[in-house]
Amino acid sequence: MKNDHGKNLSDLSMQELFQIEIETQAETLTSGLLSLEKNPALPPVIESLMRAAHSLKGASRLMGLRAIEQLAHVLEDVFVAAQKNAIVIGADAVDVCLRAVDAMTHIAARKESVDRFGWESELDSIVTALESVRKGAALPMLTPRESPLLNIPEPALPAEGPVIENSERVLRVSADRLNRILGLSSELVVDARQAQTQVQALLHMKKKHADVLRTLDMLRDALSGLGVNERATIYLAQLRKRTTDFQQLLAENLAEADAFDRRLGTTAARVHREVILTRMRPLADGVQGFQRMVRDLARATGKKVELNIQGLRTEVDRDVLEKLEAPLTHLIRNAIDHGIEFPDERRAKNKPEHGTVQLAASYSGGMLSIVLEDDGCGVDFEQLKRKIVERGLSTVEMVERLTVDELVEFLFLPKFSTRDALTELSGRGVGLDVVRKIVQTLGGTVKTSTGPGRGTRFTLHLPITLSLIPALLVEIGQESYAFPLARIDRLLNIAPAQVQYIEGHQYTVIDGDNVGLLDACSLFGKKSGSEANLTLEVVVLSDRLSRYGVVVDRIVGERVLAVQSLDPRLGKVRDISAAALLEDGTPTLIIDVDDFVRSIDHARRGGTLQHMEEWADNQKRKVEKRVLVVDDSITVRGVEAKLLEMHGYGVATAVDGMDGWNRVRSERFDLVITDVDMPRMDGVELVEMIKQDAQLKAIPVMIVSYKDRPEDRQRGLEAGADYYLTKGSFHDETLIDAVIDLIGKAE
Repeated sequence: MKNDHGKNLSDLSMQELFQIEIETQAETLTSGLLSLEKNPALPPVIESLMRAAHSLKGASRLMGLRAIEQLAHVLEDVFVAAQKNAIVIGADAVDVCLRAVDAMTHIAARKESVDRFGWESELDSIVTALESVRKGAALPMLTPRESPLLNIPEPALPAEGPVIENSERVLRVSADRLNRILGLSSELVVDARQAQTQVQALLHMKKKHADVLRTLDMLRDALSGLGVNERATIYLAQLRKRTTDFQQLLAENLAEADAFDRRLGTTAARVHREVILTRMRPLADGVQGFQRMVRDLARATGKKVELNIQGLRTEVDRDVLEKLEAPLTHLIRNAIDHGIEFPDERRAKNKPEHGTVQLAASYSGGMLSIVLEDDGCGVDFEQLKRKIVERGLSTVEMVERLTVDELVEFLFLPKFSTRDALTELSGRGVGLDVVRKIVQTLGGTVKTSTGPGRGTRFTLHLPITLSLIPALLVEIGQESYAFPLARIDRLLNIAPAQVQYIEGHQYTVIDGDNVGLLDACSLFGKKSGSEANLTLEVVVLSDRLSRYGVVVDRIVGERVLAVQSLDPRLGKVRDISAAALLEDGTPTLIIDVDDFVRSIDHARRGGTLQHMEEWADNQKRKVEKRVLVVDDSITVRGVEAKLLEMHGYGVATAVDGMDGWNRVRSERFDLVITDVDMPRMDGVELVEMIKQDAQLKAIPVMIVSYKDRPEDRQRGLEAGADYYLTKGSFHDETLIDAVIDLIGKAE
């Protein structure tokens, strides 16, 4: 059943309503029958089964589906007999009842007459068997049939499925529309954060008016002893009063804007959170059929298996939950087929006859952690080694030197199996590579722990939601990109001496291993900005086979990003999975790590990567200490720059405070020397901006000014300046001594 765009239940067709009805009642029947198999004398369960069958009988009669009506009618009679204690519904009877539930579900899904697909004889046999159950007679043998009705499904790549309705009042909304609403809510959050910029602008204006008031007071004091006429004094007093009134009005507006900013930010965050929560479903919604599957598989193989599920209320993104069904199905099948022993084998090992498969879901480190483990025989590593050699994947000598983790990796190769013959239950050669592929597509990882006699554990780490992801923000070629945090091994700063070369490729040593270094700018066809850095900032990534250190221009920091899908008209964008908006509204691209690593492999084989020898050579020569001189006087800038260069310092200049602020954020400096009185942004404001920035506050700042009053010096030092010199008193040696005192000699 396809999703409807914005329909509520009153808008649905009769067929759609019936499909919802049969899905709900089939779930009730299946779970109730499984409970009844463990404890046949549960009156509340029998009552719920009878009501479900009765509801289906009436609904199918209304829809004209005679076959479903007949099956539901006989099922109801069976449950009435059990309610009267005339019969006991045992395991064999449960088999027949479940088969009837399967038949009704598939007939409803086909929306066709039974005659169209030739199930008449099968349905007759099911009805006959149900009548035998109702009478307590011996059950006839049901003939197996090649159809989705009777076969246990094998894992497959997930597809978009129907929305499962629960008992709450619901509104059916398409996934595309929900994604658009999520995108709009993300933009609302960005807009709310930008309102803070306006508040900061008002705050800056308030500070400027405070400076105007101080200037007026200084002017009044200066004129008081000069005998100016009374009219000038009155005008000055009026000017000060109007300025004070304006400052009061500004303060009131600032308070209102600040309060509005807080309310808007809170509301936007709540809206965004609620939209995200609409995508969340409990784990229970995605594992409804697992108990039935385990029960049927155990009976088919002659094994005794129990499935324990923990964390059923754990909330998971609906897309994650739907796509998890295939890998979890395969892992459970594997556990029963390969792991759990037959009852006599378990008794011989002093184990309980019933094997256990446990599925547990929880949150860990901001991720969804799903653990599936069994108490079976574990992996037979000697048999695994033989299979590796038989398939020509390694030599006998090499395979004996492999670690346990390295051996387990072979289980994830396509179509690799430790079985000699492929069976329906073992997946017909569909291996764990399907599991890993789906999990990695979701941005997660799979880890395996096993050993002979101690069972096997699979741990899946996945994002809780695909709408928000923790990411590392970086700059590549002066543009913003993001790596999902879950796919990053580690971060490094590498000095020139740590870059080595083998056969024309750059690498560095990490934990004793040679890890290739690649320039991200080269991969994206951009001009590298790393040449201006004294060290390389490296993001270490890996997939199952490869590990690389990706050199970026700058590591910005961690962010939680609201993911927005790319326009489908773009198709698959190489190396990119999605996009997001940053707090200031800047778009950033989220890197598809698996695609990115494949691009690296291809580029290395083709020899198309830009080499970094020039960068390394340049960095070995870049040992001078850099000073930024900020002054609006071209003469002062030139004198100070020439003096610093004569003593071996690297020098850059800026024409005012704003120019200096832009340069100090984009380049590396060991020291900033600034004047005070400058246009656009004065020196004291520049000092405050630098000292309030988490990444820049460690840079020493020296003020060099003509202002030599104690209050001027105090104002500069209170702003955060590390040194205060006056232009009228210092000599060349005074400036250089102060520079050396702050950052040492240039060499």
